[in-house]
Amino acid sequence: MRNLPRRRLLALAAALPALGAIPASARPAWAQSQSQAAWPDKPVRMIVPVAPGGSLDILGRTAARALTAPLGQSVVVENHTGAGSNIAFDLVARAKPDGLTLLVGSDPLTINPSLYSRIGFDPVRDFAAIAELVRAPQVLVVKNGLEARSLAEYRRLAQELGGSLTLASQGNGSIGHLGGILLGQTLGFNTTHVPYRGGGPAVVDLVAGHIDSLLVTLPAAIEHIREGRIRALAVTGLKRSPALPEVPTVAESGFPGFEVVTWQGLLAPAGTPEPILDRLHAEIRTAFARPEVSDNLTAQGFELASGSREEFTSLVRAEAARWPAIVKASGARVD
Repeated sequence: MRNLPRRRLLALAAALPALGAIPASARPAWAQSQSQAAWPDKPVRMIVPVAPGGSLDILGRTAARALTAPLGQSVVVENHTGAGSNIAFDLVARAKPDGLTLLVGSDPLTINPSLYSRIGFDPVRDFAAIAELVRAPQVLVVKNGLEARSLAEYRRLAQELGGSLTLASQGNGSIGHLGGILLGQTLGFNTTHVPYRGGGPAVVDLVAGHIDSLLVTLPAAIEHIREGRIRALAVTGLKRSPALPEVPTVAESGFPGFEVVTWQGLLAPAGTPEPILDRLHAEIRTAFARPEVSDNLTAQGFELASGSREEFTSLVRAEAARWPAIVKASGARVD
């Protein structure tokens, strides 16, 4: 103990009499609570696995702003793109479980183990669920010059072009990528997939006319749709989005039951102490319930989630078990 700073030694000395009065069975919990009393003692890193501008980046920055005041520390967003989000997932899985490194995760976390032949993380074993934050449908959007103003016209054009129509996504293995495969299989057409490092860059290229179409999480494209820079043909939820009530669903466009909805939530490295996970869950739920946050997210096309840490853990487990069969049936593979 001689290497400890004098201030720390005095704090420990002051705590010893109190510890003697605590029953032995309660001392481990007391010690854990004391060790976390000063958390966080430095800025918190919010790791976002996509480029700036996409829906996951929007959510990460919203969460970072919401947590900064209650935690009393800066929450700094870091975009770590590449390898279908695996770079960010590996980073967080290997991070020290001290509550100072968090992940804004979504479907690729549970999809990628089935899509990539070599992967360095397990979505269930290596992460601790904090809170599911939102869900959102994908939206099929096209450049303004494309001669398709409905899903039926898009299907007919794709069939006529015989696979040369480009359909972009947020990246290989993303929900947009697999959703595009399922859309083509369901509607009976082929397209050329163009992967991007996040929805933001893909939307920018669609606006510029460099790609024909894009299947992307709705919040990443909604402002461009409202401003008329791109055209929305269909959303992939079972119900129309309140944020774009005039845009029909794929299901009501003649393909009943078609649904592709993304989940997005906050996770930490496995082994992060329970008091930290519980506090983060409580703080993010409180922050996202405020009208200035919830109304803004809803207007952008998000559906706010509400549930316990245990429910989010169950969702991640269920998604990890669900995707292998879908990926295999789609024939998608990234090596």
